[in-house]
Amino acid sequence: MAHQAIPEDPSSALDVSANPFTDHQSPLEDSQVIRQSRYGQVDAGSNAPPSVHGDENKALEGAGDLEDAPGSASASEPHGPALLPPEQFRFSAFSPSLFDNSARTSLVTGLGASPNPSKPLLPSENASAAILDEKAATSQEQVTDISDASAHRSRRRRVWIILGCALALLIIVLAVVLPVVFLVVKKDNNSSSGNSTTGHDGGGGGGGKGPNPESPPGVTTGGNGSQITAADGTTFTYINNFGGYWVFDPKDPYNAGARPQSFSPALNETWDFTQNQIRGVNLGGWLVLEPFISPALFEKYQGLPASTYLPGGNVVDEWTLSVAMINDTSPGGGLSQLEDHYRTFITEQDFAQIAGAGLNWVRLPIPYWAIETWDGEPFLANVAWKYALLAFQWARKYGIRVFLEIHTAPGSQNGYNHSGRSGTINFLNGPMGVANADRLMGYIRVVTEFISQKEYQDVVQMFGVVNEPLLGIIGRDQLTRFYLQAHDMIREITGIGNGAYIVIHDGFAGLVTWKDFLPGSDRIVLDTHPYVAFGGGLNQPVDYWPPAACRAFQVNQSLTDFGVTVTGEFSGAINDCGKWVKGVGSTPSFGDCTAWDDWANWTPDMKNGIKSFVMASMDAMHFPGYFFWTWKIGNSSVTGKVQAPFWSYQLGLENGWIPIDPRDAIGFCDTLGVTFNQPFTTQFQPWQTGGAGAGTIAATAVASFSQYPPPAISNAGGVDPTQLPRYTDTASIPTLSTASFPSATSLAGNGWANAQDTMGIAAPIQGCTYPDAWFPPAASPFVCNTAGALPRLRHLLRWPGGGPRIDYTHELTIAQYLTLILRFS
Repeated sequence: MAHQAIPEDPSSALDVSANPFTDHQSPLEDSQVIRQSRYGQVDAGSNAPPSVHGDENKALEGAGDLEDAPGSASASEPHGPALLPPEQFRFSAFSPSLFDNSARTSLVTGLGASPNPSKPLLPSENASAAILDEKAATSQEQVTDISDASAHRSRRRRVWIILGCALALLIIVLAVVLPVVFLVVKKDNNSSSGNSTTGHDGGGGGGGKGPNPESPPGVTTGGNGSQITAADGTTFTYINNFGGYWVFDPKDPYNAGARPQSFSPALNETWDFTQNQIRGVNLGGWLVLEPFISPALFEKYQGLPASTYLPGGNVVDEWTLSVAMINDTSPGGGLSQLEDHYRTFITEQDFAQIAGAGLNWVRLPIPYWAIETWDGEPFLANVAWKYALLAFQWARKYGIRVFLEIHTAPGSQNGYNHSGRSGTINFLNGPMGVANADRLMGYIRVVTEFISQKEYQDVVQMFGVVNEPLLGIIGRDQLTRFYLQAHDMIREITGIGNGAYIVIHDGFAGLVTWKDFLPGSDRIVLDTHPYVAFGGGLNQPVDYWPPAACRAFQVNQSLTDFGVTVTGEFSGAINDCGKWVKGVGSTPSFGDCTAWDDWANWTPDMKNGIKSFVMASMDAMHFPGYFFWTWKIGNSSVTGKVQAPFWSYQLGLENGWIPIDPRDAIGFCDTLGVTFNQPFTTQFQPWQTGGAGAGTIAATAVASFSQYPPPAISNAGGVDPTQLPRYTDTASIPTLSTASFPSATSLAGNGWANAQDTMGIAAPIQGCTYPDAWFPPAASPFVCNTAGALPRLRHLLRWPGGGPRIDYTHELTIAQYLTLILRFS
């Protein structure tokens, strides 16, 4: 995951005597929010990835402007990412929440040179409780309109007290008249039972389908206090004080009747993006490794003798970690260590705790090597998928929806360690950019076929096709064309209005730049990742950051300009403290992190300060919703404890800097005197949520972006993209395995939803010599001894005006190919 930051204006960075909220504009108002990598701020004029060996803030020179002609490329450009868009396109310059003139009387009046943990925005425990007393009093109410929750709370309280009394009387009568012998949760995808009749969110009432959460646990379902026996025989108590209940019947393992909380729809009920709020958490560092999340795995292989397989002597990403493990022939070595991590890092109990924490979604990053690897790639192939299946099973059991996302790409889409290999970008960039994109498109297809099976549609309801591609290097034109190809391919499989929502990342270009993207497409969601910890200017008191989050993190304008927009990542970090947060060998730019790293000795004021920042972020992002990065941080093998505490939701929940009830964050920005400047008050366009017009993309967009491969590829030596290396779709389909339930009375799917989709996936063309897919030279000739035919590739050709698409998969001569392009595009 790469990230965006809120930098401080250099002109005010050294002025520690002035109050930034009364004496002059705050740094947020003087500067702009920057979307950038967690591994250090890169200047807008840079064109290189940050170093993974410690000097995170330096970069090569030579980046081109984002607004250069689409696809412009120069052979002289360095081969690497430019993280930041130019000033006019950075996030907060067009954010509806950036500029705010409301009173900030709750803020301190002075700034010190370093954070002052004794001045949190949330006061003491008692005062904090008083501030949130109104929310606590209404925690069991049903919020009928998220955006108006605060204004109508008092009136609703009176109504619900009356209704609550009536409901209690009714329950007593039913308990006498209708004793429960057993419970069957009926699967009904169009249920309107309980509080999901309207899909409204926020309150605690609402029965819905399933057991009374307070009833004794049965064999196949249970609520708060029920005992769970995991597959490995361990037991734990299910704690859910929000009215949620689990459902699992070995004879009916795809039953989708579970509900995470009474205020969230059950899986077999419709999720309404205009009414229901996503309160989610990432499962980062589980199936895609990151050094700061799972430090023990990386600490084992530091300071090794330099060798041909490990030139630097240190492992810095999953590629080098895998290489080191393969070469570790000692007891406890080998790639099996990775499966040990998969098996223990996230378990069923984590999913139970996530539901019990008031959260209703998880974002699950998976690597492409969960499907397959090619020769020369050291990753552990095929194994991660087994644990993704467990994630689906556990999510179904506890009523949690899944945002599944392909987090890595062949060749790397951003050059960061979480892409699999640190270094250069070779996805839609460089000599192998198109070939690597061909390969990724095949993996997107394989995953789409799997999650589009009826057994998984209720669980996996959003699908991200690639995480954080760096638009500044790849180019908007190129990325848009890829997204259009992915959209068309996915909807060919699912049908219009069916299947998961398609999620695309903003490429760190800012939300406003995606206005009017592919109008008429079928249910595309825009994902943004705002962070404050990496932009410099971190020497602010802790109470500076909550109102900053309120102003900068809103997505209201994008809901109007683009459509459904979610915050796929954010954290509790107000600085870059924490071991390896910016990469192995990095040093925090904050300075002395001793106090912030020692979370076990944080004072109540420090905890309340971080808690107020998290709550402000949640409130600003609350509709349609957010995903905290991440649920869990593993212990260091050196210290035996978590060394990046800002980033662990679980740790914060256990120790007081994450709210016990995430709904308490609703209206928190109001208490800070920061209001939403442009609240989203309208409905989404019908096509944006799969209604009328979905799947009929505007003719102008089709004409602009349907040509593929793109007409230009950056850093490819000026070679015509049609002459760059490509693959042929002739390899056998690596169908993903399904879960096995021996007691099930019905058969599961076979891993492939659309039987008519029979084409193979990417494979090298026989007789062709390919450059290195991960580190090709700047100018790599494509040597191909074929009979003059272009590779056999899937082309989704559109009639003029965005009409029906033609799936043309024959092997074409150049003349035939050009004829079809002229005819259909």
